[in-house]
Amino acid sequence: MSEKRAASLPIAEQQANFRELVSDALAHAKKQGASDAVAEVSESKGLAVSVRGGDIETIEQTRDRGLNVTVYAGKRRGSASTSDFSPQALRETVDAAWHIAKYTAEDDCAGLPDSDRLALGPHPDLQLHHPWDIGSDEAASLAIRVEQAARDESPLITNTDGASVDTYEGHFVMGNSAGFMGGYPYSRHNLGVSPIAGKGSSMQRDYWYSSARDWRVLAEPEAVGRYAAQRALARLSARRIKTGRFPVLFEAPLAVGLIGALVQAASGGSLYRKASFLLDAAGRQVMADRLDLYENPWVSAASGSGPFDSEGVRTTPRSVVLSGVLQGYFLSSYTGRKLGLPSTGNAGGSHNLELRSRLTRDSDNLDAMLRKMGTGLLVTELIGQGVNYVTGDYSRGAFGYWVENGQIQHAVQEITIAGNLADMLRQIVAVGSDAMTRGAKRTGSVLIEQMSIAGI
Repeated sequence: MSEKRAASLPIAEQQANFRELVSDALAHAKKQGASDAVAEVSESKGLAVSVRGGDIETIEQTRDRGLNVTVYAGKRRGSASTSDFSPQALRETVDAAWHIAKYTAEDDCAGLPDSDRLALGPHPDLQLHHPWDIGSDEAASLAIRVEQAARDESPLITNTDGASVDTYEGHFVMGNSAGFMGGYPYSRHNLGVSPIAGKGSSMQRDYWYSSARDWRVLAEPEAVGRYAAQRALARLSARRIKTGRFPVLFEAPLAVGLIGALVQAASGGSLYRKASFLLDAAGRQVMADRLDLYENPWVSAASGSGPFDSEGVRTTPRSVVLSGVLQGYFLSSYTGRKLGLPSTGNAGGSHNLELRSRLTRDSDNLDAMLRKMGTGLLVTELIGQGVNYVTGDYSRGAFGYWVENGQIQHAVQEITIAGNLADMLRQIVAVGSDAMTRGAKRTGSVLIEQMSIAGI
C-alpha cells in the first residue's frame, strides 16, 4: 500500500496496519535468535505558521514516520530504525539491530520491563486525539488576529517578534515479545505572540500563549494578544534594585519549573549516577509539610496523560510528595534496576503533576499572594540555566516586579536570584489558587520565604 493511500485511511485502520508491522518485526527478531524484542511504528504530521507585521513569515509542514526496533541477545541490546515500512526494509532493520546486539557489551540491567508491570489489559481512551482541520491560510489569519490584538492594545506596542499558530497530530503502536501491544492517536495545538513595547533603549518584550490537545479549548486569539501586550507594557517601568535577601513569589507559569527541578533530581538517571541532591531522599521531608505533589496520568485530554509509559509499563495515579515527604522516584525499568527498585511507569517522563497546599483557599489569587508576601520580588521571567542538580545550588537571571505592602511598585530587571533547591522546596510558604498548566505540570504561584537577590 502506498504511503499516501495509507495516510488517508481512518485512524483505526492505520492502527491495525501498524499492529501488523509490529508483529512482523517481533516475529522476525525471534526468528533471528533474539531473546526479546521491542518494536514501535509511528507517524505524525504538523503545520506551523508564523506572521510578523501582519504578513506571513514562515509556513512549515512536517510529516514523519518511523519504525524503531530494539532486540536483545540476553543482556546485550541493539537498536535500529527506518522510515521505510516495506517488508524488506523491516527485515533489514531487525537484522541491523540484531547485528549490533551481538557485538555490544553486556548490561545486567538491560531487558524488557517486568511482565507484571506491563499494561496488558484494555487501555482506556483518554481523549488525547483532537485533529484540527486547518489549512495554512486559516492558521495565518488566526496568527494575524493574535498579533493585531496585541498591537491594538496600546500605541506603545511598537512591534512584535511575531505570532504563531501550530498544530500537530500523530499515532503509534508499540509492542514487545512479552505480550504487550498498545498505541493511540494524539494531538497538540498552540497559538501565541511576543509583543514589543517602547522604543530605542527603553524597549521591553513579553509573550503569552495558549496550548491544548483539543483546539476548541484554546483561548481566543484576541485574548491571547491583549494579555501578551499588557505584560509587555507593564515591563516599561523596569529598573534595578538593591542586593539583599527577600521573599520571592514565582508566577504560576514559572513555578512549574520548581516542580520540574524536583522531577529532575528525583529521576532514576540522576539518582543512579549520583548526580542529584535528592540521593536516598525517599521517605524524607523534602517540602513543607502542608504540601502534596500528585501525579495523575489519567486526566482526560491532558498533555501529560497516557495509559502506559514509553516502555509499555502501566501508569497509575500516585502521591509523589505527601505532607512534604517524598514517597518515591521517577523510574523506568532500566533506572529502577540500577537502583534495585521497580519501575514507576515514568519511562519518558512524568504525567500531569500538580502541586497543592492544604492551606490554599479559593480566594488566594495572585493579588492575595502579593499581600501574603508583603515586601519582596514577584518573578515573571527566568534567564539562563544556572541549576546544579548535584548540590542543589540555584542561580538564575530574572525579570519581575518589586512589591511593597502587597502592591506592585515597578518592574525589575538585570538581577539574579539565588538559593539552594533543597532549601527552596522546604521554604515554600504558600501556593496560590491561580493554578496554570504548562506541559505536564500544574501549580499556582509559589511563595518562597527568602532568597538572595543580586542587584546593585
